[in-house]
Parts: sequence; structure tokens; C-alpha cells
Amino acid sequence: MLLGEKLRYLRDIEGSLRGLNRPLTQLDVVRAIRRELHRTLSQSYLSQVENGSRHLTHATRRLLAQFFKVHPGYLVDDPEGYHSELVSDLRTTEGQLDVWLLQASERFAADRDVREALVKLARHDDTRGCLLLVGTILDTPGLAERLLGALRPELARQPTGGSREERTPS
Repeated sequence: MLLGEKLRYLRDIEGSLRGLNRPLTQLDVVRAIRRELHRTLSQSYLSQVENGSRHLTHATRRLLAQFFKVHPGYLVDDPEGYHSELVSDLRTTEGQLDVWLLQASERFAADRDVREALVKLARHDDTRGCLLLVGTILDTPGLAERLLGALRPELARQPTGGSREERTPS
């Protein structure tokens, strides 16, 4: 994972931990650091670090690590081929799903609806149950379209008459 991805992930988690039900913005982070740690950091510098056009100074790495309560060594790009997932039988399915969904949400930053849906799913107390529910809904022909039309009419599409595999031309 690149440093920018880690910072966006930490802003997301911190927003959740602070009960905001949304990621902290870069400006939120800057203001909170000023208020809580009595230090300054510019939003433009943070933005440049997140998009990879600037490197963190040692002092800023320590400051961000203190704010996000992570080890300063976490705030670097991971080496190519490095996997951050813990390989352990002790991790729960729920925890694995939550981490996977939050990481996946970063890949859909351009599609706000998909990103927010993935984050909401990860934050739900029963992520596994929600995924199983979606599977069950999709097993019932037309139900997903009807539910979407009833709950989010602005997103509803005309029924396509089948699964993706059935709609794919040969």
C-alpha cells in the first residue's frame, strides 16, 4: 500500500472513530492537529503527500503518527510485493471482510455511491450477514431491481432480465 492510500485509510478510520460517519477531510486533520496537538500542518502539503508529489519530512511523519496513533514506520510506502494482511487463523471472518471492504473502497474513490456502500458495509456490525443477504436477494429474480427502485429510485435501472452472465452476448 502506498503512503497516500494509508493516509486516506487513516482519515476514514479516524472519522469513524470520532463518530462522524464519514472520513475526516484533509482540512479536518489539519484543524484537529492544530487544536489537539498545538502544531501546524498545511492542507496543501498533506494533499501533496497523499497524491505522491511530496515526501514526508521526519517531523511530519512523527506528527501524523502521533495524531493517528500509529507507529511512524507505518507511514511509508510498502515495498513491492509486501502484503499487509495478517495471515492468522485468529482473525475473524468479520474482521477480514471489514478490512477488505475498506481497502476496496479506496479503489472506487471516483464512484462515491460505490465507495460509500462499501464503507457502510464494512462498518455494519454483521458484515458477513449483509453479504449473505445480498446473495439471497440476488438469488430471487427481479428482487434486487425492485428493492433498488423502491429504496433508491434515482439509481434504479430498467430490469435487464437476468444475471450478468445471462446478459453477456456470446
